[in-house]
Amino acid sequence: MQAWVVTISNEKKLTDLKIATVAKPMPAPDELQVKVHAVGLNPVDYKVVTGGGANWQYPHVIGIDVAGDVSAVGSAVTGFAVGDRVFYHGDLRRNGSLAAYTVTLSTSVAHLPAELSYVQGAAILCANLTAYQALYRKVNLKTAHSVLIHAGGGAVGLAALQLAKLLGLQTITTVSARKRALVDQIGADTVIDYQQTSVTAAVLEATQGRGVDISLNTIGGAELAADTERMAYNGQIVAIGDGYPEQVELDDRALSLIRSSLGGVYRSKDGLQIHDLAVMAHDVGQLVVAGKLAPMIDTVQPFSAAATALQQLQAGENVGKLVINLD
Repeated sequence: MQAWVVTISNEKKLTDLKIATVAKPMPAPDELQVKVHAVGLNPVDYKVVTGGGANWQYPHVIGIDVAGDVSAVGSAVTGFAVGDRVFYHGDLRRNGSLAAYTVTLSTSVAHLPAELSYVQGAAILCANLTAYQALYRKVNLKTAHSVLIHAGGGAVGLAALQLAKLLGLQTITTVSARKRALVDQIGADTVIDYQQTSVTAAVLEATQGRGVDISLNTIGGAELAADTERMAYNGQIVAIGDGYPEQVELDDRALSLIRSSLGGVYRSKDGLQIHDLAVMAHDVGQLVVAGKLAPMIDTVQPFSAAATALQQLQAGENVGKLVINLD
């Protein structure tokens, strides 16, 4: 079969990606083989190309988000049959989805709603699941009234804004001028151009000096540390991605610092948590079907353009989700 692969184990660049002919993977007893129809691209896809994986064998197939049809079922798998339409967020340690066929643990896979296309299914995985996990799994919403969503024009931010509005939270977000139109399309109570305005001052003004109850921080580093000045008492900072600062002052306002790592669940080998990826995918899919969550797709590109699309993603040229269509 044809697949986009990394062929070397060091000094990798996106320009080293190439289409190669590799063996079609066969499912283990607890796995599904999926005929791939669409793949959603994410920043982690280009980051792992240049960073590599400790357990990778080369050539390594990239890609983690997929929508397609079940083409073979492992002997121990129940609940799926050949021909089922499915979508899932995969394991970065394994060969991925930018290929004609891929395999994955069946417990992480959700049935793709009939109302959604493969492209839509592939577009609503990594970023939407990250935002959903942060708001519906990680934080205590009982006494929460407001949320600060960093990088509201990014994929996670766009999903988080929509979910936060559904939860009835006061939404405050940071955005660059280039992506302001996307955020305005969704709507937020307060939009902060972080290149022109003090984020801390704007947050405190929007909350009458109280601060926010929740921060979804995809920036990390100094910006995560700065969030402590923007939080209400008992506030919750959710750190999404890398870049923890060495010191974060939490005691003064009794703050919680919560780590959110979607794909890390595979490393845990915790079957319940791995299955929750499928549960969350199902829930997100139903929100899209109900018209309560928009996939926010920028462009759909052919399989042959995957490397170029990843370069566009790395350069920040996209405004919305990039999807590769294998059909």
